[in-house]
Amino acid sequence: MGEEKLNRQEKRDSLIGSIQKLMEQNGGIVKTSQLYTLGMDYRKIQSFVEDGVLEKVKNGYYAVQFHKKREEDILTALFSDCVLSMESALWCYRYIKNRPFQWTIAVNKNTSKSRFKIDYPLVKPYYTEPEVLQLGAETIAFGSSQMMIYCKERLICDVLKYENRMERDVLRQSLQSFLADKEKDIAKLLTYAKERRVLSKVRNQIGVWL
Repeated sequence: MGEEKLNRQEKRDSLIGSIQKLMEQNGGIVKTSQLYTLGMDYRKIQSFVEDGVLEKVKNGYYAVQFHKKREEDILTALFSDCVLSMESALWCYRYIKNRPFQWTIAVNKNTSKSRFKIDYPLVKPYYTEPEVLQLGAETIAFGSSQMMIYCKERLICDVLKYENRMERDVLRQSLQSFLADKEKDIAKLLTYAKERRVLSKVRNQIGVWL
């Protein structure tokens, strides 16, 4: 009987090791379907949640010590197909001083809205046409991984396009920071302005200062 109990514990420890390895390979968060590949079923997953081995992040996603993870690492794990935009991108470029209380990310408009129903971290999606989602997107180091972000010129065009959704102080600070940025590319800015249909706004709010 004791040997049988030991074998069960050894199997459990081995499974936990496999889960941890899987977590490491996937940015600390795994899908239910990935746990199934380890021979787990729904009942086994639930028992691990009840025992505190796993934490449910949202429907279909699990982690270990989830609330100890940095927000940046959670974002890269859950939203690797999205692009940092608006206030979040402005903060990453140090165009604004204060870190936003929620992460603003651009996402394919055909993406399920239920993806963003999470309590931590707070996420505000900007649903975007698929053909413009990758326009001006670059990759930066983010947390312990990488994530896409809009280049400064595309970003400023979006800021002007959605200026009515922003606080006036944040908008003013963003435009001033861009104007002071010695690495800005005005030719690129005008190209994106045409694409984003904000050419008149760019000329009126930025052109007069150049």
